[in-house]
Amino acid sequence: MKYNFDEIIPRRGTNSYKWDTAKEDDVLPMWVADMDFRTAPAVVETLRRRVEHGVFGYTKVPSAYYEAIVAWFARRHSWQMKKEWIIYTSGVVPALSAIIKALTVPGDRVLVQTPVYNCFFSSIRNNGCEVITNSLIYEDATYRIDFEDLENKAADPKVKLLLLCNPHNPTGRVWTRQELVRIGEICFRNKVVVVADEIHCELVFSGHTYTPFASISEEFLLHSVTCLSPSKAFNLAGLQIANIISADQEMRQKIDKAININEVCDVNPFGVEALIAAYNEGEEWLEELTHYLWENYNCLRTYFNEHLPQFPVVMLEGTYLVWVDCLALRQSSREIVKTLLEEEKLWVNEGSMYGKEGERFIRINIACPQKVLIDGLKRLKRLELALRHQ
Repeated sequence: MKYNFDEIIPRRGTNSYKWDTAKEDDVLPMWVADMDFRTAPAVVETLRRRVEHGVFGYTKVPSAYYEAIVAWFARRHSWQMKKEWIIYTSGVVPALSAIIKALTVPGDRVLVQTPVYNCFFSSIRNNGCEVITNSLIYEDATYRIDFEDLENKAADPKVKLLLLCNPHNPTGRVWTRQELVRIGEICFRNKVVVVADEIHCELVFSGHTYTPFASISEEFLLHSVTCLSPSKAFNLAGLQIANIISADQEMRQKIDKAININEVCDVNPFGVEALIAAYNEGEEWLEELTHYLWENYNCLRTYFNEHLPQFPVVMLEGTYLVWVDCLALRQSSREIVKTLLEEEKLWVNEGSMYGKEGERFIRINIACPQKVLIDGLKRLKRLELALRHQ
């Protein structure tokens, strides 16, 4: 490989939320969804030049920014968006909150497909809306959508939005075009707008295809809003850059107003420069990254098959977040995570934070050098042995 993803880059002491939150130096964090790899060299070089300029005043977003986004999604995903559809903001979560503010009123209901990214819940409740769950069906080490339940929930006239996670965090599903079509048909028939969080869209493995929800047809485009960012694929979360795509002018104006009300209408120069470099020059690096992440997933599955066969690993189609069924431990996910942290200094995410459907699961971030991943797996095995002999 041209790029060295095996390099261990020390992050402790850099004010890393992932690495510096724990007080003990021997804690291995495999929780927060950022990667332990340096970003693409083209991004680093672009940021180096920007830093050397030495002046970091208010930023005007240039045409090159929009051109990079449009070209990337046309080239990689056959989605021909227009510059005027794009609203930049500081992150996908602020984007989701602004969209909910724009398209609902307090007391409205918003559908989510649980288990799902925990910030969906806070974004809905912070805007005075009610969370309605369309629980995913877990079987045969994967998840599928309960379309009958979705139809019933979407028929409620108080339901105004569906927050769609595509690819899905934490289950690792990459929804097929056919599944997305059924979601859209149900939602649009019931006048429910689909808000697609597609932040993980570049991290999709062989045999699976990411389909932008809005690219399916003109109807899908005009009755949905899409949230995008290079932050997950290029490890740029700290640079605070994301985009909202809305083709319907009236809807876009409402969202733009909400972005300004929420005071997330400004972005920093580093996020702008990094996005342009990533989308224009980072594709080769991204392809190698995806290959490395797939090798890490296979390493994890092999380890579980040999040493932890009682813990089913959910099939990973996209993202670098592995969902593991820990029912065999007969503890709550909170207890499992607490014990792992106290006894083995391994920090993972508890499944219950993604909804009650995640109660028996943990989420493991595998976006790290494989040597680090193996260390984490061995810590998990030691805990399992200790609990078995209690």
